[in-house]
Amino acid sequence: MSSRELVLGRVRRALADVPPDDTPYESAVARDYLREHGERDAEETVALLAENLADYRAIVHRCAEDELPSLLARLLAERKAASVLVPPGLEEAWLAETDVARVADRAESGAHELDEVDSVVTACAVAVAETGTIVLDGGPDQGRRRITLVPDHHVCVVRVPGQVVSSVPQALERLDPARPLTWISGPSATSDIELDRVEGVHGPRTLEVILVG
Repeated sequence: MSSRELVLGRVRRALADVPPDDTPYESAVARDYLREHGERDAEETVALLAENLADYRAIVHRCAEDELPSLLARLLAERKAASVLVPPGLEEAWLAETDVARVADRAESGAHELDEVDSVVTACAVAVAETGTIVLDGGPDQGRRRITLVPDHHVCVVRVPGQVVSSVPQALERLDPARPLTWISGPSATSDIELDRVEGVHGPRTLEVILVG
């Protein structure tokens, strides 16, 4: 018997005495918990997102829509990036002012190939102000999960205020649980036994977030 069969067998035995008309899962747990902490308008929510992103050591930029191409070009130049990984659905105009070599998001790309890429630029699905979190769902302008975990430099574009919510419950309402969700709160970081912070162990060492709007 495989581990899967063993676990499923235990689940079936645990549910054996549950009547067919028992309370549906969606109604079994009360959802009347606090949905956000405090009342904020859109600008205050975006400001809180920027504050919490910075607290997690992400580098935060704000710009207007027409300033985005020049800002992305400057960030890649400051990074001395020779290559940038581009999801297939990313707006072409975003990178119109940089001549950095584009690398396509290909299913056959392995970790070693992705590790040679200097930067990756993506959009996001939603951003959570209270936790300073950006969420990717593998959409066309975000690409596969691995492209934001292997390269050392990730630039993520967030449209404000449209993609910004106050809380995790509000974010979950916008997300499809069947999609590959990646929740990012700052650059990848961990601590060793002496509590020395080390960044870049299991994800980008540098996260830059551009709030556009």
